[in-house]
Amino acid sequence: MKIYLVSLGAGLLAGLVYSLLGVRSPAPPVVALVGLAGILLGEQIVPVVKRLADTTELARFVREDCAPQILGAPPPRREHDA
Repeated sequence: MKIYLVSLGAGLLAGLVYSLLGVRSPAPPVVALVGLAGILLGEQIVPVVKRLADTTELARFVREDCAPQILGAPPPRREHDA
């Protein structure tokens, strides 16, 4: 249930930002795609910031975790995800 409330809150926040920018909803396709790209990139910011202290770990994370998700390849399945 919590995930649905968080999702609703994120949607309300996005709607508020769209309203402040004067973008109609549903957004034109280009605006929507740029927004989705921002979501994909923004999703990776927190883990990258957490790893900035260890450059070796940061490089591994970007190569193995970020790149596949942003570029469309599914991330490798891990045992603890099952």
